[in-house]
Amino acid sequence: MTTTPAATSSTAAADAKDLSRGLIGAGIAVCAWSTGTILAKYIDMGSLAIGFYRFAFFGLMIIAWMRMRGTPFRLRIIRDSMWGGIALGADIALFFSAVKLTSIVNATIIGSMQPIVVGVIAAKFFGERIGLRNVAWSVVALGGTVVVVASSSDGGTGDLRGDLLAIGATLTWSAYFIASKNSKKTMTSTEFTAGTALWTMAICAPLGFVFGQDMSWPSATNWGWLVVMAVSSGLIGHAMMNWSLVRIPLWVGSTFTLLIPVFSALLAWMVLGEAVTAVQGIAMAVVIGALAVVVRNQSQPAAVHVESAPAGPD
Repeated sequence: MTTTPAATSSTAAADAKDLSRGLIGAGIAVCAWSTGTILAKYIDMGSLAIGFYRFAFFGLMIIAWMRMRGTPFRLRIIRDSMWGGIALGADIALFFSAVKLTSIVNATIIGSMQPIVVGVIAAKFFGERIGLRNVAWSVVALGGTVVVVASSSDGGTGDLRGDLLAIGATLTWSAYFIASKNSKKTMTSTEFTAGTALWTMAICAPLGFVFGQDMSWPSATNWGWLVVMAVSSGLIGHAMMNWSLVRIPLWVGSTFTLLIPVFSALLAWMVLGEAVTAVQGIAMAVVIGALAVVVRNQSQPAAVHVESAPAGPD
């Protein structure tokens, strides 16, 4: 059967609309993730304890939502989301351990290298064509992110063991993105988000006890902030990014994460009154501008050759 120009044009328009929605969703996700650093300052708990209660509440919210929609949570989701859940839980544990040994600046800058790892994987195993222009602008965005983070140095010193743990966190964070992209083969993005939340909860709980954190029931005040964090970083952040990654190139979603330190710094300036230097301000503008070019390049439709349908008899 020959594809008509009208049918091809309709399909291309639908794909372009889905791509645009995915780009918007990824942008919303990184904005939501950026609130995590600010909200954590109001919670008087250890990082792994926060991770346990945050993902427990978030996971139960998603499961309740699924049940309301008539798609109950099934045990197969636990199995199918295992690698993504282990990757996310390991990322939280490794990053927590890293900042205990090395400086937050070192850990954050190393974490910013994630788009490089994901970009290589996306090109080799997913057949994504990034293009030299997009590579160049992504490198510009990465450089701006490094400047933003390095300019806010807290005076901490690096440590080889901590830096190696930060590299491990970067690799597991990358693995989470890859698992999210692959999840569409066996489950919906909502199922993947719910499953990985439960896996992360299960990983954070024992590690919290191992690291000697207080895992007792949070106070009313802490619960209030935990709920806000679960809704923002969890429901909006993870759910939106997982939904977007099945609609946009994997490397684009990963590159969007370079905005997290930028937006976190801006929120800290607005909410906590933390200073933003002129150098940081310029670097933030560079990151946002470079990623805007990447998004614009994605939004431009590629030329499609359409084979005309044969003319019917006169």
